[in-house]
Amino acid sequence: MMARSMKAVVLAGGYATRLWPVTKHRPKMFLPIGETTVIDRILAELEADDRVEDVYVSTNERFAEDFETHLANADYEKAQLSVEKTRAEDEKFGVIGALAQLVDREGIAGEDLFVVAGDNLISFDVAEFLDFFEDERDPTIAAYDVGSREKARSYGLVTLDGDEVVDFQEKPDDPNSTLVSIACYAFPADSVRFAEYLESGNNPDEPGWYLQWLVGNDTVRAFTFDGAWFDIGTPQSYLEAVAWELGSDNLVADSATIENSSLGQHVLVSADAEIVDSGLENTVVFPGATIRDCEVRNSIIDRETHVENLDLAGALIGAHTQITNGDQA
Repeated sequence: MMARSMKAVVLAGGYATRLWPVTKHRPKMFLPIGETTVIDRILAELEADDRVEDVYVSTNERFAEDFETHLANADYEKAQLSVEKTRAEDEKFGVIGALAQLVDREGIAGEDLFVVAGDNLISFDVAEFLDFFEDERDPTIAAYDVGSREKARSYGLVTLDGDEVVDFQEKPDDPNSTLVSIACYAFPADSVRFAEYLESGNNPDEPGWYLQWLVGNDTVRAFTFDGAWFDIGTPQSYLEAVAWELGSDNLVADSATIENSSLGQHVLVSADAEIVDSGLENTVVFPGATIRDCEVRNSIIDRETHVENLDLAGALIGAHTQITNGDQA
């Protein structure tokens, strides 16, 4: 049977306040992960999948220009921008509210829809997920065992009978398992019911509330996977994602300078950065940064920053900052 075409939405509208100052003036989807970014991994997979006809990158007015520039400089033919008219966290419509508006704005009602968060690093291929969806053509979610009930409280808890979702609880206080839904969904056209859901007065914010409602109104299936999943929302989760991507290696740009320095595991040094008389471990250094006479661990050093004679652990240092001997200039 010939595969049906579908539309894809990559959610990229968040403000990533927990990663400020590094994400105060850039989308977190552009944070480097190895030789690429999280969103570029996703866009490349969608570009290569013949079932996906158009890709809508859903973002806000504040970061629209950044995404316009990024997409203009890339080779994607399918990706196009769809802008939610908000500029700050407190103006957001919520994910389901934004999806309902996008479906209306882009005129894609009546189309099968794939939705994925642009800040999720997922170890499975999108093609595998879409293969699974096509087998049954029911609303489909990706589900992952986070291994901790404490972690599970932050997500949508999934209960399965085979691959059918028989119960879904968004952010339960007392989860009875550790299998959760991640932000990766496929909906056949007749299950794209965002407007109906919202018109009934339901919560517009998290996709999990919509899925909880959908489980009560439809047959929903789960694509469960092992491997890795990183929800990049905090400095720790970002560094963990970089560490997974790099494996046992480091990644140093050809134009970077490393002099009399030692690099431990999971170090990413970007273009034109300088590392002199220093030791780094589990750290990301952005383009043009300079680190001299420092020991740096578990840290993120933004672009064009100069740090000298410091011992840093768990630091998050914004762009164009100068810190020497502990005094900020």
